[in-house]
Amino acid sequence: MARRSYGTGQLFVRADSNGRETWYGSWRVGGRRVKRRVGLKRRPSTSDGLTRTQAEAELRRLMGTEVVLAGPARKTIEEAGALYVEHLEHVMERKRTTIHDYRGYLRRHLVPFFGARPMDKIDRAFVENYLLAKKRDGLSSKTVCNHLNFLHGLWSFAIKREWALKNPVALVDRPRMPRFKERRIQFLTREELDAVVRAVPGDVLGSVEAPLYLTAAMTGLRQGELIALRWIDVDWSASRIRVADSYVRGAFDSPKNHRGRSVPMADRLAGELERHFQASRWRAENDLVFAHPVTGHVVDSSKLRKRFYVALERAGVHPITFHGLRHTFGTQMAAAGAPMRAIQEWMGHADISTTEIYSHYAPDPTGGVMFAQKAFGDPVGALPGEAAPLPGF
Repeated sequence: MARRSYGTGQLFVRADSNGRETWYGSWRVGGRRVKRRVGLKRRPSTSDGLTRTQAEAELRRLMGTEVVLAGPARKTIEEAGALYVEHLEHVMERKRTTIHDYRGYLRRHLVPFFGARPMDKIDRAFVENYLLAKKRDGLSSKTVCNHLNFLHGLWSFAIKREWALKNPVALVDRPRMPRFKERRIQFLTREELDAVVRAVPGDVLGSVEAPLYLTAAMTGLRQGELIALRWIDVDWSASRIRVADSYVRGAFDSPKNHRGRSVPMADRLAGELERHFQASRWRAENDLVFAHPVTGHVVDSSKLRKRFYVALERAGVHPITFHGLRHTFGTQMAAAGAPMRAIQEWMGHADISTTEIYSHYAPDPTGGVMFAQKAFGDPVGALPGEAAPLPGF
């Protein structure tokens, strides 16, 4: 190969196992050598492939248009991920639980898989291999999607800082969410809720659990929001309960989505909370409504769930999760005719599509029963037990 002047790159040929030759080029950028495939070499007496002159022109085009990161600008997933999470925590002020999850993604999954490979050397196929590997490890589609969403944000962050040139995650298809056989919402009727409250044992913790279950079912508060509720948040005169805090993973934090809200309080609940207030040792404004009766500290959420399941069994009620009490609020308010937008606000849903799972429990605004009866009900003059003929028969 003829010697080329400095800075013009190098053109060379490689042959595969079948003897097919390919042009490759190399050149230096920022102190490191870059190699790229230029194209197939034209065989004698054929029109396929590139001549040497054409290969030279394509090499010059690649050298002039292809951007290559210099060594100092390159970052691994571990390096960029640490800076990205720090940015989300201190600049974007994401929730503490979210930051905890993201650090877990990096430590347990992303860094072990991608290793020391620079981000600009990770392409779509590499990310797809990660997706397949995690599915084989037994991770759910939702969890894998969470990882991909984090990676998408990480690459966007890296591109802005010129640590990467393009976002390969944007080209990856997300796994489809599984179709569950059970599509019915699990909740309690008013009679079942009363039965569960009556089944609460009369011990020390029972004095807190009975009003807590009622509050959960009649306000839709999440478990962490119930545990963090303080007496100052109970507005007796306005008949509302204000949600300002949540207790999650051993610490107080803002509610989900960083949004406070208020929920209407029915007279029955107001009366139950008044009785609970009078019986409690912890009645200062900043004391917890459902404080541990002895210590005044937060109750153990794990023990609370276990005792709830025992109360369900003692009441002879079908099993539901503690979150089913939140569904009880959503279904009962929808059945009472409350607007979906109001229920969304009361429950603290960021998206109305989440609230719409309760729309089938709301009164039918179309008057469908009347039309169904008119279309398929017994015709005038039909004898009892006589089958009504269908139109056209």
